[in-house]
This record gives sequence, structure tokens and C-alpha cells, in this order.
Amino acid sequence: MLKFLVEGVLFSGFGKKAMKILWLMLLGCVLSVRCLAQPCDFQFEYVGRAVQTKGMHVWGSSPVIGPDGKVHLYVARWSMTTRNDFNGWYRECEIAHYVGDKPEGPFEFVRVAVPDQDGKFNSPHNPSIKKIDGKYVLCFIVNENDDLTTQRIVMYVADDLSDNWKPAAGAESDGTIVRNSTEPTDWNYTARLGVSNPSLIKHNGKYLLYVKSVVFPWANSKKRKYMYGVTVSDTLEGPYKNHPKYVTPATMPLEDAYAFSLGDSVYMLSRDFGASKGSSGGGLLWKSKNGFHFDKKDVTRAYEDLAHYVGEESLRHGTAYRGKLDGHLERAQVLAIDGQPAYLYLATGVNTTPGHGSCSHVFRMKKRDD
Repeated sequence: MLKFLVEGVLFSGFGKKAMKILWLMLLGCVLSVRCLAQPCDFQFEYVGRAVQTKGMHVWGSSPVIGPDGKVHLYVARWSMTTRNDFNGWYRECEIAHYVGDKPEGPFEFVRVAVPDQDGKFNSPHNPSIKKIDGKYVLCFIVNENDDLTTQRIVMYVADDLSDNWKPAAGAESDGTIVRNSTEPTDWNYTARLGVSNPSLIKHNGKYLLYVKSVVFPWANSKKRKYMYGVTVSDTLEGPYKNHPKYVTPATMPLEDAYAFSLGDSVYMLSRDFGASKGSSGGGLLWKSKNGFHFDKKDVTRAYEDLAHYVGEESLRHGTAYRGKLDGHLERAQVLAIDGQPAYLYLATGVNTTPGHGSCSHVFRMKKRDD
């Protein structure tokens, strides 16, 4: 008698019942593979390293086209020499301005755009820059006295990129535009680490500022989840009002979401923080029709870790300042050209250049043909 094992189930012979069960199990496997293989709406082609600086850790690098037609990057960075760990990001970070003639680089340092002021305006980090309604808008996070529970979001505006930034009209005097909610009915009322990682878009006449919080998603939850919500304004410079419901499912945790609109859809690129569609070193593409609800079934795998593109061997002798040597790719930021997403910038904790810390990389980005 022929015996065979499928998914831990032992089958003997070819009885009708056994064959029916086997057929259903195989069909389920095929459908699962098809779901995992659902194509992303965009293609990504690795170009190379975007920014690295000797003696510095470089993190998120946010691009925009300047009045001069060049590509300007607003980059989170901090010194490698003041501490042995990676925690300088929330203790002594600054936002630096780099510029290049092309999206691929090379990029040269221009100046520090937002310095670390310590105290109540401490360690500006995770910049995200957009040009909306003819104005340049720079959003980022700060904290108070190295305390991550006090994270909040700042919005600056300017007419050019000379770095003479001013607080948004609807913000507090220092530019603070969003603090953690004090309303018990809001989705992030229970946030443990404040509100962080902003991404701003204009969609259907409204201004949507997406924010991350680490929260208890339900009343009886015992574990906090990394989730995103949105704040809304009728004007670019606010004030912004918290939308009471979260926009991403608690069952699919995410980090570092970058939002952009294209046609009738709102997209987000994020790190696959919960390894929902592959390793946590890669990223996800989220899609929504209204920007207020991103359904789990519409999420696809977007990109992989750095080793997938450059090969494990090329990273073998590198240094992993954060994560593993496979090079987790984080802090997605997109450069749009003529209204179309064209380049993707990602940060990684791995570097193969001696004396240089974490760095950022650039990819070409193209919409797939429908």
C-alpha cells in the first residue's frame, strides 16, 4: 500500500476521502502562493548609495526638486563618536541639507538645516519634505530631553530651499503641529512613544498628515501594536485635527510609512515591521481609495533587503550598526518627477566603507503597466 505525507497528515492508498482532502490542501497551497505573489503596483531598480558621511550615521533621506532644478535631500544624521550604540538618533540628531545634479547623486553637503537644540526641542529626526501648493513643507519629529514618550511632530514651511524655515501658521510657536492625542476616544490615546514619523499629502482637496503611534488597538489588548493614523486639515499649514480611527490594521504592524497620491488612490510605502509578507528587512506597498482605510488584502510586498540587490557577499565584510548584515531597508522617501513617483530613497544600518556609519541608498521607481 502506498503511503504519503502532506502537511503532517499521513495518507494511505488512493481512497476517495484521502484524495479529496489532498486536493483541497493542494488547492489551498496554490492559492496561498498566488496571494503572496500578488504583484506590486511599482517596480524598483537598485541604483546605488545615495548619502554617506565619514564619522556620521546617516538615516532617512527625503528628496525634493528645488527651484534650481537640482535634487535636494533632507537627511537625518548624527555623530558616530559620541556613543557606541545607535541611540544618537533620539539624543543628538540634526537634519542636514544635501544637493545633487541628478536623483542618482552624487550628493554634496550644503548646511545643517535644523540643528539639535537639546531640551524641549531635542534631536530633530525623520525628515519628510514635500512641495505642496507652491510651498516647501518640512515635517519631522523632536522629543524633550531624550525622552521618547514625548515625541511630537513639527511642520516648517518656506518659499525656497535656503533653509530660512518658519513654523506653519497653524502650529505652535516652535512649529509643533501634532502632539499625542488627549481624547480617550482617539485611536492613539494609549500611545506609549508619543506621535512620530509624519508623511504629508494633499488628496481630494484635503491635507492628510499620516502619523505613527505604538498603541493598544482594542480595549482588552495586552500588547501594543505599531500602527498608523491620520490628521486632517482644510489648509496646508493647519491646524490639523486627529481622525479618531486608525487607518492600518493591527494585525499588520508597520514602520516608517511614506504616503503619496497617484490618480484616485493613496499609497503608502513602509517597512514590513511584522514580517507579514516576507522578512522584516523589506517593505510593503499599501493602497487606499480614500486615504482613511488601508485594507490588508490590498497590501503587497514592495522591495527586499539590501542583500537581495547587491548580494550577500558584497556585504559580508561590512559593519551592521543597526539590524543584520542583510541590510534592513527603512525610512522610505519618494522623489516625484512631473507628478509621477520616480525614485525611492531608503536607509540601512549596514555600511562597507570604513569610518562611515549607516547610510542611504537610491532606487529607480516605475509604475507597472496595468
